[in-house]
Amino acid sequence: MEKMPYQSHLEPTLPLSMLQTPAVVTNNWRTGLPCLTGTHVSLREMRASDAPALFAALSSEQVSKFISPPPATVEGFGRFINWAIRQREAGQYVCFAIVPHGSDTAIGIFQVRSLEPAFGTAEWGFALASEFWGAGFFVDGAKLVINFAFEVLGVHRLEARAALKNGRGNGALRKLGAVQEGILRRSFQRNGEYLDQALWTILQDEWMMQTKTVWGSPVIH
Repeated sequence: MEKMPYQSHLEPTLPLSMLQTPAVVTNNWRTGLPCLTGTHVSLREMRASDAPALFAALSSEQVSKFISPPPATVEGFGRFINWAIRQREAGQYVCFAIVPHGSDTAIGIFQVRSLEPAFGTAEWGFALASEFWGAGFFVDGAKLVINFAFEVLGVHRLEARAALKNGRGNGALRKLGAVQEGILRRSFQRNGEYLDQALWTILQDEWMMQTKTVWGSPVIH
């Protein structure tokens, strides 16, 4: 999800102490996201206290090169977290913090947003601190969030877009078994340049077949 749905200029300025930190529940994701546990990482709802860690993890040039500019300050990340919680409560969007086992510090995010009512078709994206690239954290977390999208949100078709110049991002999607359906010409603007993007898709029935034969299911607390 290179074009972030969050628009920082539309958010009111609030001190971090006024931002939401919701209770986590398992029976209704609109009330609070469950914790998904993988081999290397857990995915949980973002908290107001995650703002400094996410700012540090996602503001580097390596990480932000092929996504919409992330919030420019810790306070900006706090407003993003507040916005994400409101969008989840409205049933339009979910955002998980990526947390390595043995830590409670967020090192990245996975996002899923609805492209049509009731999440029939959705778009997903991710951003991970560069020091954790290549260590299995992405694939581990991606399996969790894709299963959540299909099994809990009820997604039928999951889309992702990656700039053609983003070799690492395209390679990661291919590794997961996503299918490249086409090229979206000059569909993403970054640093004053319009970039071509690849459109990748994963279908619910194909993923579930792959999951049964290759991977296990996530653990949800």
